[in-house]
Amino acid sequence: MIDWPKTILGAATAGALIWLYAEIRNQGADSVRTSIERQNNDARNAADDARSAYDRCLDGGGLWNFGAGRCDGPAPRRGD
Repeated sequence: MIDWPKTILGAATAGALIWLYAEIRNQGADSVRTSIERQNNDARNAADDARSAYDRCLDGGGLWNFGAGRCDGPAPRRGD
């Protein structure tokens, strides 16, 4: 004869362990997703800042030094 209380308790325990495993996996995936989103946002902000610096340099009559990643001041005039 089947011992129903032990079977039910075993099934409930197995279900609880499966649920706990799934929750831990989901939290880990959420953590990784949040980390990637943060890195993407930081990269986007850095690109925006670099583009703004480049535009400010050109608008101010500067010469952008791509190798150094900075504005080297006004462009030399030709014919002077």
